[in-house]
Amino acid sequence: MRHDRVTANGIDFSYVEEGDGPLALLLHGMVETPHVYRHLIPVLAEAGYRAVAPSMRGFAPTQIPPDGGMRLADLVADANGLHEALGGDANAVIVGSDWGAYTTWGATAQAPDRWARAVVATIPPARFLKPLDPAMIHKLGHFFFFQMAVAEQIVPQDDFAYLDWLWDYWSGSLPGVDLTPDLEAGKDAVRDPARLRLALELYRQNFPVQTYGTDRWEGGELLAELPTQPTLYLHGSEDPSTDRETLARIVAALPAGSDGAMLEGVGHFPFIENPDEVNRRVRAFLTG
Repeated sequence: MRHDRVTANGIDFSYVEEGDGPLALLLHGMVETPHVYRHLIPVLAEAGYRAVAPSMRGFAPTQIPPDGGMRLADLVADANGLHEALGGDANAVIVGSDWGAYTTWGATAQAPDRWARAVVATIPPARFLKPLDPAMIHKLGHFFFFQMAVAEQIVPQDDFAYLDWLWDYWSGSLPGVDLTPDLEAGKDAVRDPARLRLALELYRQNFPVQTYGTDRWEGGELLAELPTQPTLYLHGSEDPSTDRETLARIVAALPAGSDGAMLEGVGHFPFIENPDEVNRRVRAFLTG
């Protein structure tokens, strides 16, 4: 894979890429890096795409945003700006997981002419989220913990032991899966306290305690619209944020040509927990 940098939306992005052809932009989550797409990138390159996986704003070695902005609107502008800066055209596709998924839902709705197809994993469209459901409040406890100032002290203790626990909680039960290399890469991307603060700001700026779950939540408006492009939605059977019934409703609500799958035994990290199945599904969906 080639390493390079590009300026988009006023941010200097580091990225890895492989292949030539229409742009396939791969967006990671928190705390992740482009490393989570190491299995998919060569598959997309072989399928005729230029697969590009940037480090998202704030995560090393991409530039720290000068204004500290980590709002979803910033991430969406980054994605559509990267499309422009990387020479994307109407045949470009976008893939996102976790925060990359939030970004993908927003980018495809805001700039439908830029993206021919989308693949989204782990985060359902906003209308299918249940932020005030008691069970979800428990499952998404880190959303609320990260709002606290003390999180900046607790999270990095004992070599980010909290992240060890969080990844274990959100991973599945497939045998032989080792997430350690990806988790360690994610830790390295936020070891600088300024970068860890920005990672936490993803939650503080986008799920503010004053408005989250109300009709004044800015993210709700930004994520209100579904894509108009065919979209593949992937979710792990052991990722507790979406069940099979909800998955069926999501697929039914997406535009013609869309599809979805519940990945057995997979948690919140499908691209590294079961890369063979995910790669097969993504390639088949994007190439028809």
